[in-house]
Amino acid sequence: MSTSPTGPLPPADGLLSAARRNLRELAHGLSHASHPSTPLLAHAPKLWQRLLPYVVVLALAATFIPVTITVLTTQYGVPGALAGALGVAQAAPLLMLAHRPLQAWWIIFPADILGALVLLAQPADSSDVWPWTPPAIVAYLFLLLALGLRETRRTVIAVWAVTGAAGAVLHLIAADRSSGSALLLTILGGVVLVIGGAVRERGVAQRRLAEQETISEAERAQRTLLEERTRIARELHDVVAHHMSVITVQADSAPYRISGLPKAAEEEFTAIAAAARESLGEMRRLLSVLRSEGTEGDRAPQPGLDRLQQLVEATVRAGLPAELALSAELGSGRGEVPPAVDLSAYRIVQEALANVVRHAPGARTRVLVAPDNGHLLVLVVNGPAAAPGSPLETSGTGHGLVGMRERVRLTGGTLDTGPLPDGGFRVAARMPLPPAAAPSTPPAAAPSTPLPPEDL
Repeated sequence: MSTSPTGPLPPADGLLSAARRNLRELAHGLSHASHPSTPLLAHAPKLWQRLLPYVVVLALAATFIPVTITVLTTQYGVPGALAGALGVAQAAPLLMLAHRPLQAWWIIFPADILGALVLLAQPADSSDVWPWTPPAIVAYLFLLLALGLRETRRTVIAVWAVTGAAGAVLHLIAADRSSGSALLLTILGGVVLVIGGAVRERGVAQRRLAEQETISEAERAQRTLLEERTRIARELHDVVAHHMSVITVQADSAPYRISGLPKAAEEEFTAIAAAARESLGEMRRLLSVLRSEGTEGDRAPQPGLDRLQQLVEATVRAGLPAELALSAELGSGRGEVPPAVDLSAYRIVQEALANVVRHAPGARTRVLVAPDNGHLLVLVVNGPAAAPGSPLETSGTGHGLVGMRERVRLTGGTLDTGPLPDGGFRVAARMPLPPAAAPSTPPAAAPSTPLPPEDL
């Protein structure tokens, strides 16, 4: 093996193999279209845009068929029947440019070569353009533009190389008849193919960018949903841990509170307490997995309906005119409301008020929380913003509405959100209450914060 200062030289058979491989790729590009037979602009949003390619190719064929026949008969003296056949073969396949440009090339290119050979049998004239006639050159440029817009770089390079090679061979066959049209078509064809390929690659890049943006948007929405579910799980940990602790204490103290328990019953209570303690430990380990790195657990008790008044007052101090109507049955305590519903109701009101402050600053807001036919109704309604602001987060990527949906879904309730005709926004959640907590009489609003029903 021969060597060079930079290393061993590649063997000759390796270069030949690479050349054969490249030739096979070029041949494959010429024989196989890189796109399905869908029309150009088939996915355009408007009908006239989808019909435009058909109108263009119909106009091209209707123009070049008679022009080609006329030029062949009058300028080159080709017999009428032969000129008609050549004109149809060279121009009629232009109808295929909208959906099958490569197949059209396989018809037009051999027809152009045949036409050049036919012209050799005609008397020579110094003004004649050969080997390609003027109509053939212009029609071929339209064909190359369609190929550049639809086919891959490998295919258009192969088409350009074959076109240039055919022109060179025809020039060698009759150099005295050649007028330079072969070189002209090669140069203009290369420019047209570059333009078409650049437009095609730009369109491909835009489509890929749009697809990536769609994927990224879906990933962001999914990540937001998972973050909200993790946050809700961390908050509900305190609720579940409280019940597990109560079970543990009751099971441990049962032998001391209840006298005369059989030995089997004491052992059963001991097993219950041990299982509860083990479950509580597993829950704490699960919480450590859900907690983000660098964050500490929330040591404050989870809020509920008894802190709604403080939440609304803090919102009013922040500059938002808000009113609260809390049912008297709920204002005294949280005993009638399950802990999960209690926490979810508070968080829904909190997130709804935060959305009003963020998207409708200064809007008059009303909050209603009351039992309603075995459900807890949470209603937050705001009017239009006092000043123009950013649109409400209706896309699902914001944490507010996503968190509300997840909390309501967790409790088995329903959530209804949407804009109002006057420019405001409405958030309505209904979460089921235990049968014992269902009211027997209609709820009464707190006297200190009246809210007219017609305003809701």
